[in-house]
Amino acid sequence: MGSIAQGSILPAFAHSRRARLVALVSRDREKATGLARQFQAPRAYGLDRYSDCLANPEVQAVYIATPQGEHAGLTVRAARAGKHVLCEKPLAATFPQAARMVSACRRHKVMLMTAYRKYYEPSTRYLKRMIEEGALGRLDMIHTAFSELYRPGRSPSWLLDKKLSGGGPLTDLGVYCLNTSRWLSGELPVEVTAHAWRNNRKRFRGVEEGIALSLRFPSGLVVQVASTYSAAIYSFLNVQGEKGWVSLSPAFTFEEERQLVGKVDGRSIRRTFPVLDEFALELDAFAQAIQTGTPVEPDGEQGMADVAIIRAVYQSARSGRTVKIRYK
Repeated sequence: MGSIAQGSILPAFAHSRRARLVALVSRDREKATGLARQFQAPRAYGLDRYSDCLANPEVQAVYIATPQGEHAGLTVRAARAGKHVLCEKPLAATFPQAARMVSACRRHKVMLMTAYRKYYEPSTRYLKRMIEEGALGRLDMIHTAFSELYRPGRSPSWLLDKKLSGGGPLTDLGVYCLNTSRWLSGELPVEVTAHAWRNNRKRFRGVEEGIALSLRFPSGLVVQVASTYSAAIYSFLNVQGEKGWVSLSPAFTFEEERQLVGKVDGRSIRRTFPVLDEFALELDAFAQAIQTGTPVEPDGEQGMADVAIIRAVYQSARSGRTVKIRYK
């Protein structure tokens, strides 16, 4: 019941056509009760009664929005109870945790979806169609970044706790750059070269302050990614191909209109995409998959692939060498 839940996920149920909020779980039972009244959820539980929530027959699925170091335990318990799981990104703080989540959901035959809003957000879907239809030709390079200023006392403190977060701005923000580039290209990267920095070593003792990396893909595509906790919030996505280029900004935040500009075969492109409730779109996609028995996208294996890439990124940053990415 943190900031993302209160500010975005819970309000989205009012706009969802397929999902209904029936229960809330929080470490603070009083907080859960108050938010249940505010968002009209019939039940509220403390974390010590999570099992009671899972035993509630009205609960068909669980949305997990805790720090990523806690995702695995909560997901496995939900899977054992036969509940489908929609889990915030990144899927887990470590690759073994992610693998455990995927295995548990597969074993208990429940769906596991990783909460990447971009799969359902119109501007990125428009760009995805352009690429699939060959408008840009063979992709050569993608430049993308997502950064936000970390403010002590205002930003969640757990973001700087590696056990809970899995890393710094890469796991919090840069993971959007990784996943979206993979989704747009339809490929998995094979190797990565990364450099991380800590200019403020007192504040960023456990995680990186910023990171820049280069991913190489089987087709020859190169993706350049950067993310930092020491710059004003901003994100962009630039895609370059044989026939033209397209730029989307802001690419990953959801409070502003998105501007898509480009030039393809000498023809200029300019489109504006209005603000909409991306979380409601995500909820509806998840609920529809459950209701129709169709595969969910992006699933847990997609989330696990990103955790594998993150693992390789940090290995490269520590060693100063290019690292081949292992997905097992």
